[in-house]
Amino acid sequence: MPPKKAAQQEKKTLLGRPSNNLKIGIVGLPNVGKSSFFNALSQTDLGKAANFPYATINPEEARIPVPDARFEWLYQVYKPGSRVPAFLTCIDIAGLTAGASTGAGLGNAFLSHVRAVDGIFQVIRAFDDAEVIHVEGDVDPLRDMEIIQTELRLKDIDWVEKSLDNLKKTGRNLGSTSLADKAKKEEIAIVEKVLKTLTVDSKDIRKAEWNNKEIDVINGLQLLTAKPVTYLVNLSEKDYIRKKNKWLPKIKAWIDANNTGDPLIPFSVALEERLVAMTPEEKKEEEAKIGAVSALPKITQAGYSSLDLIRYFTCGPDEVRAWTIRRGTKAPQAAGVIHSDFENKFVCGEIMSYEDLKEHGSESAVKSAGKLRQQGKPYEMMDGDIAYWKAGA
Repeated sequence: MPPKKAAQQEKKTLLGRPSNNLKIGIVGLPNVGKSSFFNALSQTDLGKAANFPYATINPEEARIPVPDARFEWLYQVYKPGSRVPAFLTCIDIAGLTAGASTGAGLGNAFLSHVRAVDGIFQVIRAFDDAEVIHVEGDVDPLRDMEIIQTELRLKDIDWVEKSLDNLKKTGRNLGSTSLADKAKKEEIAIVEKVLKTLTVDSKDIRKAEWNNKEIDVINGLQLLTAKPVTYLVNLSEKDYIRKKNKWLPKIKAWIDANNTGDPLIPFSVALEERLVAMTPEEKKEEEAKIGAVSALPKITQAGYSSLDLIRYFTCGPDEVRAWTIRRGTKAPQAAGVIHSDFENKFVCGEIMSYEDLKEHGSESAVKSAGKLRQQGKPYEMMDGDIAYWKAGA
């Protein structure tokens, strides 16, 4: 008998909130450059950069345009009156210190702010500067990474133990074979497995293998170590330009050993602060002169991708717009990002790929080539789709 394909093709549930409005938080120890990075990224002065711990107490939020060459090309082709790119919502969070999981420093507030975001930009200091104090006394990125991983994991262990305790209290008499009792037993077993992963296996939740049923339970727990992490190593301007720093190989080895596959992006807050104050022409000239470019576009795109976000486009003479959706979103839900009526009264979508439009040059040419497709409710949106929605009255 041929193998059953349905089981093999079960769609993998994503870790995290089932939402298109996801946020990424900037996390790190005090005085590693988080707020200065946030200011450069958002081109604002919202994050309170200061040379003392806890300069940022209330999380600041900014929407960062996500660079996309496809969007720029569409804008040139349609020449609309308005353009709206995709955005990444970024939060500047107060510095974490050792003992945060038990409430040290601003621990409880910090960890609640991390719980409220969906992904993490972890800023790591790898520059020496006697003018900028370090909360731990000296610069040691590996120690700093250990502190953050330990504190997030300890808080998760605390959270999971309490959840497990509550589940067991409410499920003391699970003797029956009812579906409800069976489901409760399964949930308890999954939470016990989560606890073992954090304690015995010493693994972050996002680095273990989970099936869809387990992921559904994990998503309900809102665990800190289930959130994707992008490591941003803050170098001196000199080290960034020469692409050399004594800590970088050690940081990469630490990530490979502890959280294999997590992205690592070197950058320099000092350089970004200089570049962000320049006009586009001055910035281009300075980048050519020093032989290095801003890392902010790469960082923004990495954060967007880490949240499993993709975008589709709507194009016309009035507006070219990128709409952010989560990978795996079906056509009606993608239409609903524009307006709930488009989802509720969904008829179909007329969809072409960006690649087909670029190849053929115009919508009419795409249509003539048979590449404009009518898609119904089961259609799963692809990154770069260009969509026109049809909805009932």
